[in-house]
Amino acid sequence: MEHVKKYHPGYYPPPHCEMRWAKKDHIEKAPIWCSVDLRDGNQSLIVPMTLAEKLDFFQFLVKLGFKEIEVGFPAASETEYEFLRALIEQNLIPDDVTVQVLTQCRDHIIRKTFDALKGAPSAIVHFYNSTSVAQREQVFKKSKEEIKKIATDGAKLVKQLASEYEGNFRFEYSPESFTGTEPEYALEVCNAVLDVLEPTKEKPVIINLPVTVAMSMSHIYANQIEYMNDNLKYRENVILSLHPHNDRGCGVADTEMGLLAGADRVEGTLFGNGERTGNVDIITVAMNMYSLGVDPKLDFSNMPAIVEEYEKVTRMHVYDRTPYAGALVFAAFSGSHQDAIAKGMKWREEKNLYEWTVPYLPIDPHDVGREYETDVIRINSQSGKGGIVYILEQNYGYDLPPKMRERLGYAVKDVSDHLHKELSPKDIYGIFENEFLNKEAPFAITDVHYIQKEGVYAMVSVKEGDITVEYTGRGNGRLDAVTNAIHHGSDRDFSILTYKEHALETGSTSHAVAYVGLEWTDGSVSWGAGQHTDIIMASVKALASAINNHKEA
Repeated sequence: MEHVKKYHPGYYPPPHCEMRWAKKDHIEKAPIWCSVDLRDGNQSLIVPMTLAEKLDFFQFLVKLGFKEIEVGFPAASETEYEFLRALIEQNLIPDDVTVQVLTQCRDHIIRKTFDALKGAPSAIVHFYNSTSVAQREQVFKKSKEEIKKIATDGAKLVKQLASEYEGNFRFEYSPESFTGTEPEYALEVCNAVLDVLEPTKEKPVIINLPVTVAMSMSHIYANQIEYMNDNLKYRENVILSLHPHNDRGCGVADTEMGLLAGADRVEGTLFGNGERTGNVDIITVAMNMYSLGVDPKLDFSNMPAIVEEYEKVTRMHVYDRTPYAGALVFAAFSGSHQDAIAKGMKWREEKNLYEWTVPYLPIDPHDVGREYETDVIRINSQSGKGGIVYILEQNYGYDLPPKMRERLGYAVKDVSDHLHKELSPKDIYGIFENEFLNKEAPFAITDVHYIQKEGVYAMVSVKEGDITVEYTGRGNGRLDAVTNAIHHGSDRDFSILTYKEHALETGSTSHAVAYVGLEWTDGSVSWGAGQHTDIIMASVKALASAINNHKEA
């Protein structure tokens, strides 16, 4: 691309970093989660949430387990001001939840923010100013000292007002555009703010290091975090927080590596809603931890309900391939994938395993409220017999012989190819029923009588077209006797290649199902299935179905 030379790295690596984080293999415990859906997420919507929607979504976030929720920028919007007042005055903030508000380091904005916070049972005042080279030079046209003074003046004012206003307040400071700031200077500003705020064990201060705009590969951000973690003053009384945006598509990686590098807290949104390409998706980060056996301390056990609520209030759509939540993230259409999943599920059932090791499924779909039958194995022209048979067995109880599975697989794929669409479990059952089950044309066995004499003697009534005839035969068992009767009477020459039977359901009204595979003298094989309350009648119906499926029936 001809204009590539206009771009150059706009980030600043730290002066030194041991990269200890790179030697860790996973995040060991859940961070403090702060949802910024109601502020960062809401301000990015084409149509922002109404007051009623914000109240509804706040309660939904509480239900999911968030203990810190950024509720808005009350000095910048009347709706957000009223929203915060409603939460406080209507006692809608649970005792274990802290609301967070955002404010610039400007005197009148900070004062209006405290007006909105009056009486808050637990609140974080999140103040910020931009520190990057580009912002200092192009936007504010101020020196490093002047920018630092904006931060410390803001810190002095929030500390003063917190002592004057009714309420319980903690503080958070963000050097906005941290990723475009020299780490040594970001450290200088943050430490100057900490000197003003004087954090204690009882009143820790949050230092938030945002990826306001993603500028580097994720390991650079992790190095920056490790540098800050190692050099911040009052570190034992500081909560180190991350706020990654997703401009490079690395929001999740930035967050995970930042946590390995020493961060304690994450600000993000459900499904990554936010400015430009969005914020980090908290659901993905949390569920990645879950998939490694670490409790994220958030409740995502009903993912379909979360998607529904999110789409309702944001008017956005959760993409079908969104990790853990999209409609197709557990779906397998490929035949080999379906076969492996079906065998893995059966293995787990046979071994009575608790540990999850099923191929192609990183977590158990049931853990997030999804169903195997409708969400995992999906059938189209790319599907194989394993998935098709799994659907038939899970939904309807049929357990076909191996070779019959191949024949059903071809039949289903032919239909899907012709229709150019995905087939539902009901569609698959319909194909099975139409192709194999209880087929009575052109050959129908209408009645059978047995006599136990020198083995089994069978009298078989057969209807072909408008003609009904009776055949007789003797055999070692009832099906063998019926088979011999048809051999002798109709001159059809075949042998039973495969026979299988099983109960289809339990209880007094249980049905039995039988499967018959016939090998003919021309070398062909035909298949049939029969279903009846009596297993002998089921086997006879399966025999008739297999005869009807022979090309010369």
